[in-house]
Amino acid sequence: MENAEGNAAQSQRGVPSMTERLRMNRRTFLSAAAAVAAAGQANASGFEPQAPAATAPPAKRTILAMGAHYDDSPFGIPGTLLQAVAQGHRVVVLAMIGDYSNWKPVRGRGPDIVEGTKRINAEYGMESRFLPWASGMLQSTDAHRRAVAEVVAEVKPDTAFVLWSRDQHPDHVVASELSTLALHLGDRVLSDPFAPYITPRRTYLYDNGPRHTIGFVPDTFVDVTREWPRAIEWLGKLMALTRNETYAAGTLDGAQRLKESLARYRGATCGVAYAEALTAVNAYPQTLF
Repeated sequence: MENAEGNAAQSQRGVPSMTERLRMNRRTFLSAAAAVAAAGQANASGFEPQAPAATAPPAKRTILAMGAHYDDSPFGIPGTLLQAVAQGHRVVVLAMIGDYSNWKPVRGRGPDIVEGTKRINAEYGMESRFLPWASGMLQSTDAHRRAVAEVVAEVKPDTAFVLWSRDQHPDHVVASELSTLALHLGDRVLSDPFAPYITPRRTYLYDNGPRHTIGFVPDTFVDVTREWPRAIEWLGKLMALTRNETYAAGTLDGAQRLKESLARYRGATCGVAYAEALTAVNAYPQTLF
């Protein structure tokens, strides 16, 4: 009775009564429910919330691995190059020595070494380039500089790998010098020095193992544990080609054992099973996360 009288008094004063407030709450609830139902019907009829914009995939790059001989890059950085191939990058392997007619281990089979190397490299997703010189004939002349620069002009590398310059093997020393000049000043030795010429954004030096490399101190390590089986297989096939034998999987030859020891050592240095080591020509920012 008191509630009824109170409601009447509130209505007379213009203040909503308890009953009116309950009715308003019900109307508010019903209006909200109707809005939700309408939104559900709109979604069911094909309306979808706008999805976030897709992130563009990383740009594919061109990688140029430069060495003196057919096996320099496959010994020095096979796992690194295979990693690049697996990520969809273009990989080109340059051997400045393409004439093996004066090399006793392949007596009379020089052309077979070149063609066999091209075939094996292609099996692992890589292109091959050979220049016409023989071992011992690689020199730092205008003709040699221009020939290497022409390869760089044709390949247009985003990243390059070059032999470490201090080495027991004279061919390696000259190849490193020619590579460095071609990558940084190559346009100046071309027949047209004003033609478009792309220099790599990053260049790394790699070593060629014991009894060759002198004083190599790496600052960059690449975990190649995942690529290791194919990396050691690639090297093994090239060594079998040298001996004119069929590759025997599961049996390591001298070059493979040496590479395995080096890769394990580099891996122990950075805390992984197998690694390859590089020295950056310049300081490059790294993505940590």
